Amino acid sequence: MPKQQGLLGRIRYASAMTSQPRRRAYTLLIAALVVVALGTLLFMRFHAPPEVARLLPESDAILYLNLKPVRAASHFDRQPVQPSPEYAKFIAATGFQWDRDLDRVAVSLHRMADPAGPNGPVAYTGVLEGRFDAGRLRQYLQGNSTGRELYAGHEVYTLPGNDGRTLRVCPLGYDLLAASNMPLPEQIHSVIDRYVAGASPFSGSSLLALRYRQVPYFAFAWGIGHVGLPFSDRGRIQVFGLTLPLSEDTDFIASLTYRGTVHLRVEELAPSEADAGQTATNLSTILNLLRGFMPSGGPQQDHGFQQALQSLTVQQARSSVVLTGDLPAQGLRTSAALP
Repeated sequence: MPKQQGLLGRIRYASAMTSQPRRRAYTLLIAALVVVALGTLLFMRFHAPPEVARLLPESDAILYLNLKPVRAASHFDRQPVQPSPEYAKFIAATGFQWDRDLDRVAVSLHRMADPAGPNGPVAYTGVLEGRFDAGRLRQYLQGNSTGRELYAGHEVYTLPGNDGRTLRVCPLGYDLLAASNMPLPEQIHSVIDRYVAGASPFSGSSLLALRYRQVPYFAFAWGIGHVGLPFSDRGRIQVFGLTLPLSEDTDFIASLTYRGTVHLRVEELAPSEADAGQTATNLSTILNLLRGFMPSGGPQQDHGFQQALQSLTVQQARSSVVLTGDLPAQGLRTSAALP
């Protein structure tokens, strides 16, 4: 009997010694899987579009601006800006100043069926992220609204816009605000629906899913889709009175990235290689003409503009045309201090 007990003891001891490495291996395997899963989630979260952009409805184009790096680089919030009388009333009532309190903004552009109609050629839906005084903002909206709607637990205020169009505004959370001047409320309802659903890193409009992966990493400002729509006139794109050889239906991926200087990149996605070649030729001709008319001397701001103009290059890659250039940091400071 003692011999049998000794044999059983040795078997149990051997089994325990064998199972210990197994348990350690299982523990290490589980820990490794958890680390890989967390790493994958963090990677996908890092490369996901910003929340303010993911909340936007279906649209023809999306514009995005992150003011945090602009504010850090230019300190434009320290330079007092003389507000218009209407904006001064808004500041006094809400305490919100865009140059100090606005962090991120994304705007979707919606083409109107009748460009000559009361809503103009383009309408907008935007989501703003920043620091809001919820009580003062709600009091301002209640005092200036012409109507209110409760949708999915959120109040939507209807305000008369400065351009005669209806403006709908909805506080989403303590740091998010949605607004739209579309004729009907479907777009702002879509924003609320996405917010209530949680706006996962994989959500967003079809345009965002299609084009955001082509936006350069660390871009503090970008636009995708028909971003020429706000500048369109009779089907063509006009910038500073200059008609560009591009249709308003042209798809773009435009971005600004800070690398000591502000790096500009604009890519046109042309319908064909021949169209891209024509665009590249036309843009190169326009740049050469502008450089020829630019005076060699002049004020400092003209010198900075001349440097930026000289840095612009046009390259064609099959059916796409890429315009790149570097803007001086001083230009970032000047352009950020908007009136």
